[in-house]
Amino acid sequence: MRAVIAERPGGPEVLRYVEDLPDPVPGAGRVRIAVEYAAITFIDTRRRAGRSPGPPVEFPVVLGNGVGGVVDRIGDDVDDDWLGARVVSTTGGGGGYADRALANVTDAHRVPDRLSLADATAVLADGRTAIGLCEAAAIRPRETVVVTAAAGGVGGILVQLATASGARVIGLAGSPAKLAEIRDQGATAIDYRATGWVEELAAGAPNGVDVVFDGVGGAITDQLFRSVREGGRYLQHGAAGGSWGTIDAGVASRRHVTVIPLAEIGAGPGEMAAFTARALSLAADGGIRARIGQTFPLSEADRAHTAIEARTTIGKTLLLT
Repeated sequence: MRAVIAERPGGPEVLRYVEDLPDPVPGAGRVRIAVEYAAITFIDTRRRAGRSPGPPVEFPVVLGNGVGGVVDRIGDDVDDDWLGARVVSTTGGGGGYADRALANVTDAHRVPDRLSLADATAVLADGRTAIGLCEAAAIRPRETVVVTAAAGGVGGILVQLATASGARVIGLAGSPAKLAEIRDQGATAIDYRATGWVEELAAGAPNGVDVVFDGVGGAITDQLFRSVREGGRYLQHGAAGGSWGTIDAGVASRRHVTVIPLAEIGAGPGEMAAFTARALSLAADGGIRARIGQTFPLSEADRAHTAIEARTTIGKTLLLT
């Protein structure tokens, strides 16, 4: 098996491409996927660096929690009709940066015939997250919605879903190319790295903002929270800025602002699987589009991580096996 191993915590240089690992064998309730595409998320870069917000990572490790490919082997108790199926699946948190990956059969989703495997892999994690966030936000027509990192994987789909809900969408990003991407989606674009962006947002939303999708965190959270009108909703789903933003629960309560953390998204039984199925169906029907901004060979995962951390990527980044 070919794979990329992070030998120890550190920068992208710790990622090592190897070609001689034993092929994994699926046990009960598991399938093996001949991987064609492996999705990269920002959290992968944090796990590689040893700064994961979740449980500590045990090194050496094969990163990657989302893959697309064809089922080439199944556990003894898995139905034979999974063999040869085109699927996308999460992998339980790791093992995706490889040409063979194991997954629970309950996590595998068949890819609609009219949807490419690349697009399905790109929409797997980002699409279900965006759908869950939008459902929790309960966006109403003519509301003003702010999306941070709006040219990223989750952010780009949030822009599309919020626009389709009839909202007026303002996307924040930090480069001319990303601002152009936001405008191409039909949203207003603001450069949050420019001096005066807070004033520009206030001028564009003089009555306040109804909904904020915050995938950046850090200092931007405090600035954006002040823009939310009474009765608004603030959804935190990422920390691309380096840390999660802090919101005073007492202040939020006094202002009647509902703060919805990422942990509440898809927390119910079967919810995340349902969000994934909806994302794949919407993508197949053209209701959402996952922007694949860049691809890298599996052997160049270090370059992909470098680009993501430099924040030069647009949309989704995929590894090609």
